[in-house]
Amino acid sequence: LAVPGRVGGCGPSVTPTAPADVPKVPDSRGDSDGPRRGSLCDRHCAAINNVQGDLGDLGCHLHRPRVLPATSTPSCCQQHSEEVCESCVVKTTLTAENAVEANKLSNNYKFGFKKWKSHVTARPWEDRSEIVKELYSDLNVIRGSGGSTLTCGNVLYLLLFGWWLSLLYVLVAAVMFVTVMGAPYGRLCWDLAGYFLWPFGKVIQKVEVPKSHQACEASARESSALLGGPTPRRWHPRCWAGTGYWHRASTAAWLCLGYPALALAHGLVCVTAWLLIVLIPVAKLSARATSRVLLLPPERVLIRRLRMTEVPLEGEVILCCYRAANPYYYKYAVDGINVFAVNLLPLVLVTLVLGYVDSPNHLTGSAVKFTLALLSIMPLSYYIGMAIASISAQSNFAVGAVVNATFGSITELTFYITALIKGSREGNRCYAEVVKSALTGTLVGCVLFVPGLCMVIGGIRHQEQRFNSRSAGVSSALLFLSVGGVFAPTLFSKVYGKLVCGECHNVTQNPLGHYLCHNCHFDLMDNNGTLYYSHVQPLVYTVSILLPAAYLIGLFFTLKTHTHIYDIHISDCHMPGHHHSAVVHWSRWRALVILLLSTLCMSACADLATEHISPILTNSTISQYFIGVTVLAMVPELPEIVNGIQFALQNNLSLSIEIGNCIAVQVCMLQIPILVLFTIFYPTNFTLVFSDLHVYASMFSVALMNYIFMDGKCDYFQGTVLVMLYFILLAVYFFAPSPSGC
Repeated sequence: LAVPGRVGGCGPSVTPTAPADVPKVPDSRGDSDGPRRGSLCDRHCAAINNVQGDLGDLGCHLHRPRVLPATSTPSCCQQHSEEVCESCVVKTTLTAENAVEANKLSNNYKFGFKKWKSHVTARPWEDRSEIVKELYSDLNVIRGSGGSTLTCGNVLYLLLFGWWLSLLYVLVAAVMFVTVMGAPYGRLCWDLAGYFLWPFGKVIQKVEVPKSHQACEASARESSALLGGPTPRRWHPRCWAGTGYWHRASTAAWLCLGYPALALAHGLVCVTAWLLIVLIPVAKLSARATSRVLLLPPERVLIRRLRMTEVPLEGEVILCCYRAANPYYYKYAVDGINVFAVNLLPLVLVTLVLGYVDSPNHLTGSAVKFTLALLSIMPLSYYIGMAIASISAQSNFAVGAVVNATFGSITELTFYITALIKGSREGNRCYAEVVKSALTGTLVGCVLFVPGLCMVIGGIRHQEQRFNSRSAGVSSALLFLSVGGVFAPTLFSKVYGKLVCGECHNVTQNPLGHYLCHNCHFDLMDNNGTLYYSHVQPLVYTVSILLPAAYLIGLFFTLKTHTHIYDIHISDCHMPGHHHSAVVHWSRWRALVILLLSTLCMSACADLATEHISPILTNSTISQYFIGVTVLAMVPELPEIVNGIQFALQNNLSLSIEIGNCIAVQVCMLQIPILVLFTIFYPTNFTLVFSDLHVYASMFSVALMNYIFMDGKCDYFQGTVLVMLYFILLAVYFFAPSPSGC
């Protein structure tokens, strides 16, 4: 278990205890046969001080144990006699901002619980880094000299938006000047044309009209400069006697002729920049200009260059932008939802509308609809994951376990069940084979690709990463058990089934010679299906009962009787000035509603995907095996892969490995038994008999994974081995012939 690193905050804490496989400090005396009991505890305590880990952006502090002199005895050993010093526990305290966040961190280490990287509560502003604070700041803060404004992002803004937006302002200014009464707005648009051509290093202010000019007096003399500086080059305000801003004729002309076109243009810029993510500052700029600047009286708007300002600016600063692009906006979140998930949400609506309104495929073809439906599963998986994490963090253990067990595999099961239903209605066995390929692809991908990719990416930053080999050993043992149970009916059919071939040719032209056969498979329905119904089917039902039972035993083992394997404890921490109450992004009821709506949308998208996958399966030159093990298996797992990579970058490889292992175990011990149970009530073509390719790929992958994870440490080379093996298996599936029935 990687020891978490320093990140920030205090409050209720998750206290991971040092695992039993922490690195040992070599004995300088070289006496390995009979070390003293006291020195063993010293080495455990010293090893914890040397272990470095990082849970990263979790809003936590790591309080590392004090390094004691060589002659002193660690405090833990002072509380135990030398006879029990080997069981002495050295703790590192990981503190979260509040109890809800502490529960989420604790759930991440629990077997069977969904691992979630993002916060489920709002982080205190003072605990955030300056980079993150800048992401959420409004564009109305004047900073000191920030260097040159000639950057790649600013030039990109000029090429994408600046030139035509400025030209539009010039055209609107001409229209307003033609109306005569709208001349003040024409002058404003002329000044804004120069501003939006290159807004960087400039400021837009809302100036206050002096009280002496607010009261309508007899004179109509021109007012002086409002800020005491040089008179700005723009419309000079006069006293509008007895007339409010919204009752002016010029305002009516502006709202009818000028504002709609500019608001539409700024809306287009705002949407485009937001979708590009790194240009979100441009989206903020356009939104603020539409909602504030263009609705102010022209005499209240003042545009200045910052370098011309020698005295502090008076009045409200509306816009002040320095950079058009910021690469850190991938961290940006809206109400706790990552910006990528926010941007992909409209895709779900487009998919549902296009899929159910354009049923005859007049607007788009089946390939486009299938791709859209598959891509829509990614944001829905994210929302389901965050809802599960939010409910679990705000509930007790029993509720969290039920929610994780019920909805943890809902994404995959929804697609599998809809595909089996469609295959049963059409009498097409190809859908069942695609489901088997997707199950195998998920298992192989989560065993090889997910941990391997995390090792490679994490190994770039960290030379060697350590993880809790005992917790990984529990998942590995369950994987061995589950793979053996899932493929037991397949092995049984190979031994007792009858080999049937589609066509055979006599090579030697001799009736007793050699025959070349194609499309051979083991037939289980010989003699009216006696072998299948009397032997294979009871074995399938037995396995489907034993595998969930083994999963429950694993939960009881890791979460009840042997919780010390994960060494996670909840404690309280009260430091002056650092205690924060929990401000959750989603309450339990809100998370439950989002979870149910996301599940409903997931079912609709899965239905559309299975509805439009048939032309792809029949007309594609690519093997159906390859489509199942890649696209259908790994696309729903992309949010989990991203979580694993983030944990690995922060040197917390234990959670990265557990993400893949947990999904793989759930595939074998929950998803497959549920599919078998479903076929009892709704007969389909799904049987728990896999092809030889699936059997060999799964067993070899699990064996290699267990060998890699044996010593509790890894590097990028071992990760490369796992990833390369995964791509080799993909190549095998790519060149494999289509399964029988497709």
